[in-house]
Amino acid sequence: MSPHRRSLRFWSGAVTAALALTVTTVGQASAADVNNARNAGFESGLSDWTCSAGSGTTVSSPVRTGAAALQATPSGQDNARCAQSVRVKPNSTYTLGAWVRGGYTYLGVTGTGTTDVSTWTPDSSSWKQLSTTFTTGSSTTSVTVYTHGWYGQSAYYADDVSVFGPDGGGGTDPGPTIPSAPGGLNVSGTTSSSVSLAWNAVSGATGYTVYRDGTKVTAVSGTSATVTGLAASTSYSFQVTATNGAGESPKSAAVTGTTNKPSGPGPALPKHAVTGYWQNFDNGATVQKLADVQAQYDIIAVAFADATSTPGAVTFNLDSAGLGGYTVDQFKADIRAKQAAGKKVIVSVGGERGTVAVNDAASATNFANSVYSVMQTYGFDGVDIDLENGLNATYMTQALRALSAKAGSSLIITMAPQTIDMQSTSNSYFQTALNIKDILTVVNMQYYNSGSMLGCDGKVYSQGSVDFLTALACIQLEGGLAPSQVGLGLPASTRGAGSGYVSPTVVNNALDCLAKGTGCGSFKPPRTYPGLRGAMTWSTNWDATAGNAWSNAVGPHVHGLP
Repeated sequence: MSPHRRSLRFWSGAVTAALALTVTTVGQASAADVNNARNAGFESGLSDWTCSAGSGTTVSSPVRTGAAALQATPSGQDNARCAQSVRVKPNSTYTLGAWVRGGYTYLGVTGTGTTDVSTWTPDSSSWKQLSTTFTTGSSTTSVTVYTHGWYGQSAYYADDVSVFGPDGGGGTDPGPTIPSAPGGLNVSGTTSSSVSLAWNAVSGATGYTVYRDGTKVTAVSGTSATVTGLAASTSYSFQVTATNGAGESPKSAAVTGTTNKPSGPGPALPKHAVTGYWQNFDNGATVQKLADVQAQYDIIAVAFADATSTPGAVTFNLDSAGLGGYTVDQFKADIRAKQAAGKKVIVSVGGERGTVAVNDAASATNFANSVYSVMQTYGFDGVDIDLENGLNATYMTQALRALSAKAGSSLIITMAPQTIDMQSTSNSYFQTALNIKDILTVVNMQYYNSGSMLGCDGKVYSQGSVDFLTALACIQLEGGLAPSQVGLGLPASTRGAGSGYVSPTVVNNALDCLAKGTGCGSFKPPRTYPGLRGAMTWSTNWDATAGNAWSNAVGPHVHGLP
């Protein structure tokens, strides 16, 4: 996490463009709107559609609805563009949508007479909806809507294309109507960190969206869902809507779900928490005993565990000599004292020099067994995954689930990926986080030692600004993680990282932007996330070196979030 422990990996936005995650908002149609696209579900082959270089065909599988879908395959310099001319009315607003899967897929419109728009998504193994809106000019009577893939990427699939808005007079396919609100919403189960919901099916619905305290948290195709990443002993309000190609229903009646009390020892983690890394070594920062860690820190990550000669296995060795004669017995006593004060103390695995590799079933088992042994020996509450030299999503998921089975529901699991690791849900770190979402505490991505990166709006942002923090956090917040599982990781001082330090004021502005919609820069998130977990810093030691300026400013601000 420090320059002595972290590699400085500079990645440009251009290099990472192919990994960007585009977040879309599903537009809602009014009762008078129609779908102006023809052969929108490709049930009549490619009728009304033209695909470049013979790149398109219709297939019977996979399909989202009906019996057919478009398959288009990029080849050479051809990006597999399939287009249709659609009649529209002048001075009118339309919502363009399509369901896609497979390789990188773009959806757009040209000839609007105003601003032509497009949206896109990285590769996806399941159907995903793209949606955007456009307004026609004063003399515009037709537009061209299109899909296309990307050069050198695999085939993409599209189904249920829609251009909802005033009838342009070009003829329409019979389309669905907006479904009614779901009924029978009820709480079917709870744990200390999750609430399970169930509801009645709605005729004509193809999916359902779940809202927690007014904020969208997940979308499912069935009539049940489990919302995870919640604080223990806390009440939440839930509502559900039904969706289909015509739009989204009104919200259902609300129900209240209350999470259970924590089953493990000690109090539950607060709704908004500050994480700090404590250095088990002397690199020029203030040397601390664990008892010296500032009171604003709710999660203390002890850096770092050490690899052993057994693949996947770790151990922990207190650097007594480097820490002024700090003994193991003192260290254990300090852990217990912090826990009695309501703090969580976890062991961090990795760092720039970390050599732990979990690449097969055996090493996954070794990891789980050894981390649990270290937890038992020292009294740690959990583990932090800070592997910077590669991570296998399949086996790290297996390892963490095995550890969870041993440690129980009180286990704290945090992650500290680099910015490049969370640019796309297809990246191993992001995949792992989503795989363990039901047992994951928080992902504190490192917004430092980074080059320019893409935000969730597809634009490039440079580190060191509010926009860099909020636009990149949006990728995680809209990409599947609960707000309570997202934190902002920053250095505590200019000496804490090679680059990317921002003042506590900038950190607090970013937190406010995401949680309350205030203090934003040029980037405005698509919604607010009042459940945002908080912030992290490297390190408590560098914070102490700088007179505790970071924790004194950011700590109270995090704890005061809504």
